[in-house]
Amino acid sequence: MSTMVNKYDALKGSEDSGEEDSSNREPKDMDKPLPPVEVKPGDHRLQFAYAIWFSRRAPGKQATTQNYDQNLKLIGRFASVELFWGYYSRLVRPADLNSHSDIHIFKDGIKPMWEDSANKNGGKWIVRLRKGLASRCWENVILAMLGEQFMVGDEICGAVISVRFQEDIISVWNRTAQDNTTTSRIRDTLKRVLNLPPNTVMEYKTHNDSLKYTGLPRPPLRYDSHH
Repeated sequence: MSTMVNKYDALKGSEDSGEEDSSNREPKDMDKPLPPVEVKPGDHRLQFAYAIWFSRRAPGKQATTQNYDQNLKLIGRFASVELFWGYYSRLVRPADLNSHSDIHIFKDGIKPMWEDSANKNGGKWIVRLRKGLASRCWENVILAMLGEQFMVGDEICGAVISVRFQEDIISVWNRTAQDNTTTSRIRDTLKRVLNLPPNTVMEYKTHNDSLKYTGLPRPPLRYDSHH
């Protein structure tokens, strides 16, 4: 995907938000429920509706819950295959994003924050990628999530691609950290979808741990294989 037009301002490194659904909403209104996402007659409805969020923080700036919440920008919402591709075709690919940028695709009504009621008892699988792999891997994860390939019912909350200076990180969030059957199935599906080699180190982190400890040691390996 080399050339893309109509890129959202929020994804071009601009401080100005270019979000669609939230462009005329005050920050205090962001937590109010939005109306259901409409699906046009003849479109292919997804099992769940989703929202696309974007966030970016200045390098070196300490992340706090308050400024993280303020940095979250709602790009759009979709509940059909056609609406998804309409948004996705205009989104900047992870490889072209500035460092410290994150794209979040979460089920509609779930905010991509640890404190959200759907997330607070959950956790996330983390896969660290060497530079150059994020765009393809991110697309594979999104399509697997929208296509219900994880086969864990409504356990999946969403997925995040985090663009960093030396690596990129894909995370898949689920509701129940203590459900080992679910977390194992998500892990195995991620390995298959990303075509990860058997020795790839994957990390599962509960959101409770994330809230308590912000500087956990990183796993020594990351997905570094060529295809």
